[in-house]
Amino acid sequence: MTSATNREIAVVAFAQTDTLRTTEEHSEVEMLMPVLHDVLEQTGLKTADIGFTCSGSSDYLAGRAFSFTLALDGVGAWPPISESHVEMDGAWALYEAWTKLLTGDADTALVYSYGKSSPGSLRDVLTRQLDPYYVAPLWPDSVALAALQAQALIDAGDTDEPALAAIAGRSRATDNPHAQLRGEIPQGEYVVRPLRTGDCPPVGDGAAAVILAAGERARELCERPAWIRGVDHRIEAHSLGVRDLTDSPSTRLAAERAGAFERPVDTAELHAPFTSQEVVLRKALKLGDDVTVNPSGGALAANPMMAAGLVRIGEAAARIHRGESDRALAHATSGPCLQQNLVAVLEGDPR
Repeated sequence: MTSATNREIAVVAFAQTDTLRTTEEHSEVEMLMPVLHDVLEQTGLKTADIGFTCSGSSDYLAGRAFSFTLALDGVGAWPPISESHVEMDGAWALYEAWTKLLTGDADTALVYSYGKSSPGSLRDVLTRQLDPYYVAPLWPDSVALAALQAQALIDAGDTDEPALAAIAGRSRATDNPHAQLRGEIPQGEYVVRPLRTGDCPPVGDGAAAVILAAGERARELCERPAWIRGVDHRIEAHSLGVRDLTDSPSTRLAAERAGAFERPVDTAELHAPFTSQEVVLRKALKLGDDVTVNPSGGALAANPMMAAGLVRIGEAAARIHRGESDRALAHATSGPCLQQNLVAVLEGDPR
């Protein structure tokens, strides 16, 4: 969905926690509070100045229903606020907030997301995303399904194990201080063939937040806003058996609808938790070697569930804020083997 109005919306601030293997000493609220304070401080705004608030998280990770209501303690719900929540990655919460601002009902929005994967077995939890009648009862975990995709790519001649290892090495060579894994990481043993330890994302806890603002308000709050030129999200068929796992038509369509192919991008932040998924996304998004891919390290360096997609948008926006990028693409995914995909295109003002 691209903008149906002439109203410009921008990311004006972004903050994230360090992604840690475990944060058992902190609740979700305690993990989230510093991030919320950070984005507000960057803009000089107070909670009462925010026109709309939207969050993304998962009750399955928390192990209790309506767990997002506890996180509102970190935002402050008094005086009363306009608030919403999505049971998805925070990138989809940003999509809802962007739509809200396009209507003119608000001029600013706070979007945040968080996830604690450490309390349980993430590979088992993620089976709950699968078809509940035919697939979920078999308990195929997220790594096994990603391995099916990786093997399909190898069989098709699209990649091989050394190429996947090179993706892992480049991703973890990041200097991102928030990343969970940095530096040279050995590929290790096979987890599920052909995926080795280095081809898989780390399990970690983390949170992220961004602030959106419309029009001149964005320029007042940020020296170089990251203007959202388009956002779109699409979904593949639920049944893995009817999909070509070596391609991602939903990503390609979302990118087309978001305007990604209208002009080249210089940066792409891809939410590819497995090395093989970067291969699929590069092809679907028509990214050449001249595009800087995942300078933050991506999900292979830090993969906080329900926040990693929002982090991709935030990292792309932050590069525009710093003048390191002029036109960036950000991608978020959810579900097995890139089932659901969101693409956002961001631009900075000409320099």
